[in-house]
Amino acid sequence: MEKQQTVLLINTHLTYPNWSEGGLNKAFQDKAKAFFEESGYEVLETMVENGYEPAEEVEKHLQADIVILQTPVNWFGAPWIYKKYVDEVFNAGLFSKKFQEADGRSADDPSKQYGTGGKMYGKKFMVSATWNAPKAAFGNPDQVLMQGKTTADLFLNLTSSYRFVGYDIMPDYGTFDIFREGNIVEDLENYPKYLSRVFEVIPEIL
Repeated sequence: MEKQQTVLLINTHLTYPNWSEGGLNKAFQDKAKAFFEESGYEVLETMVENGYEPAEEVEKHLQADIVILQTPVNWFGAPWIYKKYVDEVFNAGLFSKKFQEADGRSADDPSKQYGTGGKMYGKKFMVSATWNAPKAAFGNPDQVLMQGKTTADLFLNLTSSYRFVGYDIMPDYGTFDIFREGNIVEDLENYPKYLSRVFEVIPEIL
């Protein structure tokens, strides 16, 4: 009998009362949860703002085949509580040697590169983000701010820790221009189809 696949959904929304209450990120998290449950996955969840135990989060990562970060983009990154989460959880995974063995380099074999000492190979990580920025701001060298950089470029500060311990980084999903001319309803409807394509999962609902 095959082992049941597991996904860990991490929501790192940070509430700002009367401005950013977290409803949109929760909606995407709920879409992902329903998709994976209907696909036969066990679903683990962490709401960073509600608190967590680093050792427990390490175990969740060990159990999960897929990790998805659901985040608003605050000043071109995830909210500061996620940096704290990564520092605490990945340090716990480092000190316990559950995530990695050192950084991969070896005095006996100079060909071994920095960032190849992970133990999480075969697992997958993805970012799902909500943006004020328009999609047209990315991947276009004529754009003043990003100058051709993509969302994947901007998210290197989020994905590199996962790649460092062995994860495959999957293409991120975004809903853009949420305060102006975004297509939030359409983006929510398309999200399960995107997850199905990226992770090669075909639930009964599709």
